[in-house]
Amino acid sequence: MNWLNTLPTSRKAWGLLALTAFLLEVTALYFQYAMGLEPCIMCIYQRTAVLGVLAAGLIGFISPSNGIFRGIGAATWGVSSIWGYMLAKEHLNMQTTTDPFAFTCDIVPNFPEFMPLHEWIPAFFAATGDCGSIDWEFIGLSMPGWMEVIFALYAISFLIVVPFILWSLVKK
Repeated sequence: MNWLNTLPTSRKAWGLLALTAFLLEVTALYFQYAMGLEPCIMCIYQRTAVLGVLAAGLIGFISPSNGIFRGIGAATWGVSSIWGYMLAKEHLNMQTTTDPFAFTCDIVPNFPEFMPLHEWIPAFFAATGDCGSIDWEFIGLSMPGWMEVIFALYAISFLIVVPFILWSLVKK
């Protein structure tokens, strides 16, 4: 239990969180540019949620001993992992539904007007694929199926660690 107690103030733990998210982003770009799999709008939103987890890890890594950085990092981690899970679940439902009118997939990302990421960095945020198509599978799961698992792991790890983060914030 002492190990869990030290996680919130461990630079290595926050760095590992950031590293895993960074590797997922690199993998997404490999799928897109090396394998030719075009990301759909839901893929782009999930990619953005992974960026949130990456940001959370970097925020916590900057100063894990500072309660403000831990708190902001934890909040970003929780929101990003749960939001990503919900996006992956919805995307998986789009791929597995038999009703063609059950879900619609936008063509252009719905980023805020003050931050049109798809216009600023189209190579990373432009959606060119179809949400319903399954272009890749591994061990019976499509891309959103794996992302659902990955975001669930991020969310579960967050839920395990958050009491210790809260405790570290309160005890000071």
